[in-house]
Amino acid sequence: MTKRIRLAVAGFGLVGRRHAEIIRALPGLELGAIVEPDARGRAEAARLGAPCFASLEEMFEGTAIDGVIIATPTPLHVAHGLACIDHDCPVLIEKPIAVTSEEAGRLIAAADGKAVPILVGHHRRHNGLIRAAKGAIEAGAIGAVRAVQATCWFYKPDPYFEAADWRRKKGAGPISVNLVHDVDLLRHFCGEVARVQAHTVAALRGYENEDLASAILSFASGAVATISVSDAIVSPWSWELTAKENPIYPATQESCYLIGGSKGALSLPDLRVWTHESEPDWWSPIGATSLLADSGDPLAAQAKHFAAVIAGDEAPLVSGLEGAHSLQVVEAVQQAADTGRPVEITPLACDRGSTG
Repeated sequence: MTKRIRLAVAGFGLVGRRHAEIIRALPGLELGAIVEPDARGRAEAARLGAPCFASLEEMFEGTAIDGVIIATPTPLHVAHGLACIDHDCPVLIEKPIAVTSEEAGRLIAAADGKAVPILVGHHRRHNGLIRAAKGAIEAGAIGAVRAVQATCWFYKPDPYFEAADWRRKKGAGPISVNLVHDVDLLRHFCGEVARVQAHTVAALRGYENEDLASAILSFASGAVATISVSDAIVSPWSWELTAKENPIYPATQESCYLIGGSKGALSLPDLRVWTHESEPDWWSPIGATSLLADSGDPLAAQAKHFAAVIAGDEAPLVSGLEGAHSLQVVEAVQQAADTGRPVEITPLACDRGSTG
């Protein structure tokens, strides 16, 4: 890939800033534009030396761009994605892809109609730890995956909720805000989810949303995952505090995923594979070996992958359809918790004939 790929970032919040800084640091990429409706945000973004625009339409009229990373609020993802598709511009949309999987389907259909690539920013799949774990599972290191235990516990302080009113409202609890990351990885390891059961607990702070949820995911493969998520539990057991992925989170040496197979088990993110010395037998000694993994920044790996997709050298690792399926499972968790009944996962309308 010899041509420099010009990427734009739409939305100059915390996530958009990280994307912009990464693009500027990577050889072969150029920060071609920043889109931010807030004048103060544009003034701050201008310090990076890239042209700044108030809207995507203004950007497309003012400069040539090869791809856009959308880091705007989730309710704007579909409209902004459609604007990029209308201009035949590949797009990487931060997770979740949309507010609902139905809305995501509209976006995917539009992209398919114009053969425009959509990627979804489930960047953890680009983490070397995840690539190593996925490779070991596919190589049969632990046999058939039977069960997964996933823990996503952390404590968000009061100022987090006081900074934005929407964070205290129904629909803004850890199910919709945080769980989509973990659900996407469980699908990555175990395949498609067939059935969901869930339970939630009201927030101790008295907010409208839940602050604790537990779910059982039954996969088409026969595997079962149990997952617990809370933003009001003091704990070292979450991806943020164990994976050393983002330096703003203090790192621990713990693991948050346990993956059990018919021949062994794997813990993440410490990448320890547990097996018996000979055949599986609870009376025989069991020991662990540690897998090796690339320690590069997954957001940088994702940006390079986006450039490769734009150049036609790679297919999307996390397509729009993948993002829609992860969002559908999160919706099912919320529905199962609200109704107290299991929810069957049915095909999405965008599944039929979709390429993205």
